[in-house]
Amino acid sequence: MQFDIASLFFLITAAILVGSALLVVTMRRIVHSALFLAVVFAAAAGIYILLNAEFIAVVQVLIYAGAVSILVLFAIMLTQASNTPRSNPVNKTWWLAALICVMLGAAIIFPLTTSPKAVTSSNAGVAAVGTSAGRTASPAASNASSNNVARIGQLLYSPIEYSYVLPFEIASLVLLVAIIGAIVISREDL
Repeated sequence: MQFDIASLFFLITAAILVGSALLVVTMRRIVHSALFLAVVFAAAAGIYILLNAEFIAVVQVLIYAGAVSILVLFAIMLTQASNTPRSNPVNKTWWLAALICVMLGAAIIFPLTTSPKAVTSSNAGVAAVGTSAGRTASPAASNASSNNVARIGQLLYSPIEYSYVLPFEIASLVLLVAIIGAIVISREDL
């Protein structure tokens, strides 16, 4: 098995992601759980970077690690009454959830390890030898991997081909209305 810097980065990022996900569900204080949720989102962005999906990684950080985490923290802080305990209650059926998680993990790992289409290190070596022997990848594949952010920008704002500017602006107006509604609702309680 070849061990390169990408494999090391994946192992570190995956360990942080899994550890933070476990801390999300095991922390006693709900605010700490929400903070570890932001770490989970940031680690998922690291996995997207390894997959050469830079735009999705940036969106993951901006929307999930930033906006959604802050929204969850605000929701926790606005909805907690002063007389309620500030802890994350422990469910008495945690063993059932653990059993379901183990079964789900086995259901994901089993097909990945037994599938004939699974990627192995020998297949990766053949692909690497094939491209270095004088053959190059297709121009579409190299173009898509090198500037996928530019292509997404062209799809969003291009005046020539179909543009997603109108749906993008409609989504921003819907988010603006939701923010104004949240402010109005929170101001009524004061």
